[in-house]
Amino acid sequence: MDSPTIQHAKQIWNYFASFNHPGPSDAIVVCCSYDLRICDYACELLHKLHVPRIVFTGNKSKWTGHLWDEPEARVFKKRALQNGIKPSVILTEEQATNIGENIALTRRLIPEVSAVTFVTKPNTILRVKLTVPVQWPNVTANTSCPQFHFPEEVSNIIGVFGVINEMVGDIQRILEYPKMGYQVEHNLPPEVLNSWQYLVAQGFNLHRMESASR
Repeated sequence: MDSPTIQHAKQIWNYFASFNHPGPSDAIVVCCSYDLRICDYACELLHKLHVPRIVFTGNKSKWTGHLWDEPEARVFKKRALQNGIKPSVILTEEQATNIGENIALTRRLIPEVSAVTFVTKPNTILRVKLTVPVQWPNVTANTSCPQFHFPEEVSNIIGVFGVINEMVGDIQRILEYPKMGYQVEHNLPPEVLNSWQYLVAQGFNLHRMESASR
């Protein structure tokens, strides 16, 4: 893979990851995925912030449908138990198939909480942040992710090419979803938009809206 492609992708990755702001919370909500390291990080955060409960949300995606034969939330729960988290503090939501549903269905599960830290992949954290005001407007929302380095520490489940395709699709959604009522508006920096346009021109379009659901 050529260096300009890596540099442009790294620009976007680092921008997304900059929205890592955990804080005091009534619950940690983990938007599950193909990357079990997110579960490990959330378990560490649970102890660090002294949060009383953790929610794993997610059914299956196009990635995990081929990886596991059960919902992501259930797989993450098993990992959390292996990490020493007590069963009594774990809740699961096993129906969500996109970020909007992750948040909306978790809201139904724990409607009484007033502050939440959402934990997800570095390349997904901004979309979570922009979706919360639509799906859970009254909650105080923090967002957090592991500080993985790109490209050395991307998940080997989908690899560097897969992550770049994801990020290209995520930028498109950040631009288009406010018009559809799925997210609030966000002004992306010119350098991030420039990197996105470069990657689109290079053909990283597998996760764009024409190819995938929200």
